[in-house]
Amino acid sequence: MKPRALVTGGAGFIGSHLCERLLSEGYSVICVDDLSTGTSENIAHLEGHPDFEYIEHDVTLPLEVRSPLDEVYHFASPASPVDFERIPVEILKAGSSGTHNALEIARARGARFMLASTSEVYGDPLVHPQHEDYRGNVSTTGIRSVYDEAKRYAEAVTMAYHRRYGLDTRIVRIFNTYGPKMRPDDGRMIPNFISQALAGRPLTVYGEGAQTRSLQYVDDLVDGVLRLMKSREIRPVNIGNPVEYRVGEVAAMVIELSGSRGGIVNQPLPADDPRRRCPDISRAREVLGWEPRTPAGEGLEKTLRWFAGRAQ
Repeated sequence: MKPRALVTGGAGFIGSHLCERLLSEGYSVICVDDLSTGTSENIAHLEGHPDFEYIEHDVTLPLEVRSPLDEVYHFASPASPVDFERIPVEILKAGSSGTHNALEIARARGARFMLASTSEVYGDPLVHPQHEDYRGNVSTTGIRSVYDEAKRYAEAVTMAYHRRYGLDTRIVRIFNTYGPKMRPDDGRMIPNFISQALAGRPLTVYGEGAQTRSLQYVDDLVDGVLRLMKSREIRPVNIGNPVEYRVGEVAAMVIELSGSRGGIVNQPLPADDPRRRCPDISRAREVLGWEPRTPAGEGLEKTLRWFAGRAQ
């Protein structure tokens, strides 16, 4: 019998890639999404697949799944900086009520559970690179706090279910990930730069562009996610690219790859914008035998092609 997985947020950027990969691995997949930030376009090509089912549903409301499940991937949450001010309460509910509901589905079906957490749990880190035992430097009242604290709570309740009910759980801490299917208005660095470059506009760099980010292509992330789910590791695991780039360097790469002549414009740094963000992936290497394989130039070129094709 085929393994059966439920993916919340399955019509989102990462969730839709995960659904595709699970289907290619021989899974039967239930995709749950309310399309508040995901899009039906991301999963349109999966409609009609005999092993794919889509349920439009808000995960902050209880959902009963009667069919057998082997795995639950809880990836439902707005994650874009533009959403932090637009729908802050909804983000908090996705991390709290949404995680409770997803955990209850896994508990009821006896399924293994994975929480999609984030590097944002480290806040503006005082330790570099960030390892999983670092507890973070996080503001509880800043603009970004609704996302940071929602994910920190989600990690706590996931571990509570593991300890209280013996639920088989996994926690993946996802670092900056990019690729096809990102929203053009996402507000994050890569879609911003690519959308501006393709429109011939200046690329907006906040501050002097000296703050750093790691660049992880989405296929590498999904590979790490599946390896973690199949492992026995219950501790949080960083999945990200340990190669660090200055934001200004990334802007220059996008300009070169796109042939843009719009140049760069500098704007003030947003509140609580992390100065350095880079994962220590020692645990992923040791436990999962995983590390990213896609060079930044290759991943950016693939992403540029997808954005350019979408604009036509």
